Amino acid sequence: MLQAAAPGSKRGRANRFFAIIAIGLFLLMGGPAVSSKIQTQEPPQKYADIAEKIRIAGLTGENAYPMLGELTAKAGPRLTGSPQAAAAVALTRKMMEDMGFQTWLEPTMVQHWARGVETAEIVDPAEKGSRALAITALGWSIPTPDPGITAPVLEVRSFEELQRLGAEAKGKIIFFNKRMDPALMDTFRAYGEAAQYRSRGAIEAAKAGAIAVLVRSMTLRTDDHPHAGMVQYDPKIPKIPAAALSTRASDRLSERLKKGRGLSVNLKLGCREYNPVSSFNVVGQIRGTEKPDEIVLLGAHLDSWDLATGAHDDGAGCVQVMEALRLIRDQGLKPKRTIRAVLFMNEEFGSSGGRDYAIAPGRKNEKHLAAMESDRGGFLPLGFGIGGSPEVFEKLKKWDYLLKPSGILWVRPGGGGSDIGPLVQQGTVPLGFVPDSQRYFDVHHSGLDVLDSVHPRELELGAVVMAIFAYVLAQEGI
Repeated sequence: MLQAAAPGSKRGRANRFFAIIAIGLFLLMGGPAVSSKIQTQEPPQKYADIAEKIRIAGLTGENAYPMLGELTAKAGPRLTGSPQAAAAVALTRKMMEDMGFQTWLEPTMVQHWARGVETAEIVDPAEKGSRALAITALGWSIPTPDPGITAPVLEVRSFEELQRLGAEAKGKIIFFNKRMDPALMDTFRAYGEAAQYRSRGAIEAAKAGAIAVLVRSMTLRTDDHPHAGMVQYDPKIPKIPAAALSTRASDRLSERLKKGRGLSVNLKLGCREYNPVSSFNVVGQIRGTEKPDEIVLLGAHLDSWDLATGAHDDGAGCVQVMEALRLIRDQGLKPKRTIRAVLFMNEEFGSSGGRDYAIAPGRKNEKHLAAMESDRGGFLPLGFGIGGSPEVFEKLKKWDYLLKPSGILWVRPGGGGSDIGPLVQQGTVPLGFVPDSQRYFDVHHSGLDVLDSVHPRELELGAVVMAIFAYVLAQEGI
């Protein structure tokens, strides 16, 4: 056992010297580990155990995928106003009732349009016979006359090019051959830049005197699967038929046009517009224990295009919000505020479901704190966008440590969605759930959007992170 040295001894003076050196080194190195933690202001690990339970329950169960299988098999393609869309309303309400949630339906009027025969063939005097092109009518397109339209084709890649050609467009079929830009990492940006030719192409072509319009499909892949989508009309401009060409058909037509003039296309569309019909948003919730009139909303849209079963767009979002509620309930959690799942109707044909939900009588005494929308497919989750003020962003971003173990890489400013837009206008904070988008437009609005294109684990992870974030917001508020 060592003994203390006398204060005035050589040994005592040496000890004091080394003590001073040690203190100096201690201060230079920033003090003890606990001081470092205080300086970096690491967040407390609040809710970490709950987040971990939700993650493990989700990944070991993978219940979202069987739900998606049931939705796509029993309801199928869910075009707004169709019997399949009505079947999806009844089916998803029963699914949420069977999971023990409080459920109800809220009415919304929806458009009703249906496709019929749709063909396109190259007619070339220099070659015998004709050659079929893979097409699909764009939503809301008017039909052609029964024999179809046969006319020369004028290929353009922008509205500016169409305007420069002037009278040359008169009496022709305008072919907008605008590719999605593969150099852009943000495929939604690439989609947005090209999709304007699908939405406004018929208006601009009709202004120039064209009699029909063909648009290159919105996808980065080269295949023979045309991709649907909406076409817009201006009541002041004559309506003309509009269809999307597959990317391979677009390349084939472009090559044939380069070989010389005289080439025409025969286009036949048998689509038809019907009177609007009544449909419903499907609502299910876990009622809050302390502040039930304050709502955290999880949303997706129940309708889909009719070329496939809408597995990614937006069947994936529908089952994710239902599964998020189930995960919260199955952990025995009782949120202070209400967590509500809303399956909106009619996003693809005008978003009437979102608008009608926001102004429904039931909203009178409710306050929607936050609304989170899943409408980017069931791919691997990457991040969340948070709208609202910088102060709100900082307040919500502090919970990102709960999401990182489930694969979330970032939380950034921004966020929103078509169906929750009307709520955002009323002051609700929008949250955008962002999965990996690199493969999304391979299947989007096409015949490839089927159950087999969805990965069960990636789909479930989306439900997991939505459940974690929604529960924390229901506990902490904004």
